[in-house]
This record gives sequence, C-alpha cells and structure tokens, in this order.
Amino acid sequence: MAKKKEGIVYFCNSCGYEATKWAGQCPACHEWNTFVEERVSKEKITLQKMDNKSEVHKLSEIKSDENTRINTKIAELDRVLGGVKGSLVLVGGDPGIGKSTLLLQMCRNIAESRTKVLYVSGEESLQQIKMRAERIGDFSESMLLLCETDLEYIEKVISREKPEVVVIDSIQTMYNENVSSSIGSVSQIRETTANLLHIAKTTNTAIFIIGHVTKEGTVAGPRVLEHMVDTVLYFEGDRYAAYRVLRGVKNRFGSTNEIGVFEMVESGLREVENPSEYMINGKPKGATGSIVTCSIEGTRSILIEIQALVCKTTFGLPRRTAVGTDSNRINLLMAVLEKRLGLPLSECDAYVNVAGGMKMNEPAMDLAIVLAIASSLHNIPIDDHVIAMGEVGLSGEVRAINYVEQRVNEAIKMGFSTIILPKVSMSKLTKKSGINLIGVSNVKEAIDIEKNM
Repeated sequence: MAKKKEGIVYFCNSCGYEATKWAGQCPACHEWNTFVEERVSKEKITLQKMDNKSEVHKLSEIKSDENTRINTKIAELDRVLGGVKGSLVLVGGDPGIGKSTLLLQMCRNIAESRTKVLYVSGEESLQQIKMRAERIGDFSESMLLLCETDLEYIEKVISREKPEVVVIDSIQTMYNENVSSSIGSVSQIRETTANLLHIAKTTNTAIFIIGHVTKEGTVAGPRVLEHMVDTVLYFEGDRYAAYRVLRGVKNRFGSTNEIGVFEMVESGLREVENPSEYMINGKPKGATGSIVTCSIEGTRSILIEIQALVCKTTFGLPRRTAVGTDSNRINLLMAVLEKRLGLPLSECDAYVNVAGGMKMNEPAMDLAIVLAIASSLHNIPIDDHVIAMGEVGLSGEVRAINYVEQRVNEAIKMGFSTIILPKVSMSKLTKKSGINLIGVSNVKEAIDIEKNM
C-alpha cells in the first residue's frame, strides 16, 4: 500500500466531472456554477493476482431465461420496470410522493412467495417502517429489515442473508468509509452506487435504490449516477393530489416510454387500470376552453383534458403560463394563431393546463391546445363528445401523427362520437361505425368546425 495523499478536488453536481480547481462553467457538460469543493483521500493500490477471474464465454452458449425477470405482482410497476435479477434500479421523486410506500408494497408481494427480501433504511427507524407496513397489510417471514448507513456492513449482511431483492432507502444516506467526504456528497453517492452495482452483478441480486431529487426535478448527485444504473424510474405527481405517475426514463430491460398510474389511498398505492377514465373524470360540461385529446405513452393510449383560459391583459406584457406542458410550445402555437388567423392574442393573458397534473409534451396535443385557446378567446364551448389530436406546424398546417388507429379506438371506447384529426392520417384508419371522423389540413379548418358545432 502506497502513501496516502489527501487533497481538495472539485466535482460537478450535474455530470460528476472532477477538476483540481474551481471553475464557473463545467468543461464537460457546460453547466454553470455546478462545482462543489470536497476533500478526498487518494490511495494507490497495488493490484494483486486474483484466482476467481471471470471466464470468457461464447455468445451462442449463453441462454436467456425469462425466469430471471422480477414479478412484483403490481401490474403497473411491472409494465414500467421490466427488471431482471442482478440489476440496479434507481427510483427518484419528490419527498412524500410515495417512493418508499411503493417499494415496500413491492417487497411485500415478492416476500409472499417465500423469496427473501431485504429492506435497508437509512432515514427511518424500524418502528416507523413497521407503522407504514401495518397500513399496507401483513408481511411474511421472508421480509427482512435493516436500519444501517454503513455500506461495508450492509454488504456483509447481503452476503450472509443472500436476499434476492434489496431496497436501499435512500442512496444519499449511505456512506463508504474509504471515501473521506461527507455523507450525501458527490463522491459518496458515486462510490456508493458503484459498490452497489458491483454487489448486484456479482451476487445476482436485484437492488433498488431510492434517490432524492433537486428543485429542478432530477436525482440529486452527479449525472453519471443515472448512467451507472440499469433502470431509472421517476415518480411524478402532486404530493397533495391522489394520483401518481411512475415514468421510465432509462431501461436496459424494457421500454423507456412506459408509464404506470397509481392512486394514493389510505392503505398505500392502488393501481389505476384505466387511466383515461381517471384523467377525464370530472370534466366540466359546456365550459369554454376545455377539450379532450389522446396521448401515447409507451404501449398505452391515455385521454387527457386540455384547459385554456384567455383574458384581456391589464399590463403591457401579457402573461403566458403552462402547467403540465412546455410553455415554449404554447407561445409557438399562439404565435401561429395570431399570424395565420389574425387572432388578437398579443393583447391577452393565456393560461394552459393539463388537467389532473399529468406532464405531457407530445406534439399530438397541439391541435387540442389550439382549439382550447380559440374556444376560450371566442367564448364558444366545445361539444363534450368531441376529441381532437394532431401536430401543428409553423405554417398552420395539421401534420400526421403516429398510432392514429390506437388513439381512435381509445376514444371510441370512452364514448366520444366525433374525432378531429389530421386529414393525412385518415388513410391509415380502417372503417369505423358509429363515429364521426373529421379530417383537417390546417388550423383554420379546425377552428371553423369548432365554431359550427
């Protein structure tokens, strides 16, 4: 072992880049004011010969087994997760959103089949976890709890108990004695995650780690953290609302576009099997600036309500506010309406909301947003049985959208009788009975149809 060298280094909070001196802008990710100072000890370790080195295998000799996939018995979680044994999964979300509750429910279901599960908490005591578990239900003897933050001791427990699933709550509370920086620092999070990844791959254990998020909504710690793990899941939604959305951001074993929808109840999180019905429930009848559209998330189609409120501004600079979608996209669509149709939107404040708190940025929502804004401006309500979908270009044209057949079938299933969609997408549809399909080529045609309803 060589002589220890201690010094101060600077890490980028965004990407994990390491530098010997502070800089205003990170040279790797080009973010500003992200460098933090940390004291670390560097040790030069002499590599020793190991007897248990990995062997080289032919790809044709390796057999893939579907039994290696984890069955959590929560359909909405399995849809997003797609996890396998030996994987490292990162679950992020706002405080109080339900991350710990969801994973505790998952542990309960897995332990019912006599599969040993270890829940490691660095934030709560055993009594606190027990109180939360009593609200969820009864747990089997295969469910193990450990309150510890020392990663070295946690590794010994995993080696002794040999669980198939491990939950770490949370990664910011764990520490490695070989890293001299404080708990929750960039160095600790990075090294701890690297050690957990090594444990998962060498012991074939599925490890779930819970991560706190920053005010920007990303997982706290270096950005390289998301590159190290196999799957990244984000829990979205207002902590004061009933619904929750689990979204896959990265997944090496499944789709990255899938979402799982849950409802927070007294006994924990309950699956929402029909999100469309849940999202449009409570839509006001005969109200202006309200229309339903269809969004594709992974393999499922979800109906959502778009609400718009347009009113005369009392200031020189009109306000533009968007909740649940991109505000820049709203500004673009309003500019199209003002330029191509001459609508006096520069004199009005505009507020656009995706009802239910869902966050959607799909281009197929454009036509519904345009119709909702025009409806509020003209004070003309849209028929409650009308649904609109389509992408709007800068020339005011309504462009084609994907999965149009799937979207139309979802609208028919939910009882809508009229569908406004791009004319260029009409040829992709099979004949439908009992439904009025209206194809439009530009926003003027769509708004004229809206006025005549």
